[in-house]
Amino acid sequence: MKKNIYQKLHSACLQAGAVKKADKVKGMHFNPLLHDAVQEVATQALLDNNLYVTCNYLTEVMDKADAIMVVCTMKVHDIDDPTSFVIVDGCSAMGAMDKFGTGNAMSYSRKYAFLNLLNLKTGIKDEDGYQAKSFNKISSVKEETSPVYLDDKVDAEEIKEYIKLAKNSKQFYSLDEKYKDQLQYLMKNNSKAYQQIKKVADAKELQLSNNV
Repeated sequence: MKKNIYQKLHSACLQAGAVKKADKVKGMHFNPLLHDAVQEVATQALLDNNLYVTCNYLTEVMDKADAIMVVCTMKVHDIDDPTSFVIVDGCSAMGAMDKFGTGNAMSYSRKYAFLNLLNLKTGIKDEDGYQAKSFNKISSVKEETSPVYLDDKVDAEEIKEYIKLAKNSKQFYSLDEKYKDQLQYLMKNNSKAYQQIKKVADAKELQLSNNV
């Protein structure tokens, strides 16, 4: 029986393996989640189900932020039925105003489009069993379309998602120790990404204190 595009996406989601984080390098105390690793897992699962992905990018110079914003629109094509496709819209990222900024932002936004499309697992699990959930189940539409400040060495989005998932103060404050090295790195090297994380953390801390 011929599958429609949604059945194929469902199969691709089930077949896709977890994305393995890269090895730590000198000077880093954490394992980065690389675009190439996400793309490799996602693309193989899609191709195995006769699906092919193309991406268009909208760029906008953010003068006040001294950055460039890139919005990725991912289109999934059904190879067996060229008239059938699915759009993943609204994954965005911000890059620095230099020769690498646009490319970095394109890769970052594309990475999260793949993660959202197939709910890819990242293989992250804390010692207490506190496990990451799929990205599109924990982010509202408004959050998905909000600009993201990226960093080549620290996955700031991952840290923010863990903060949002914290169910109590113990889990929340354990994240400070878990991501201590990453946060210190961002404080020194990427203040905009750090401030975005701090904003999410402050809001979560207030929420948890009000629930006590």
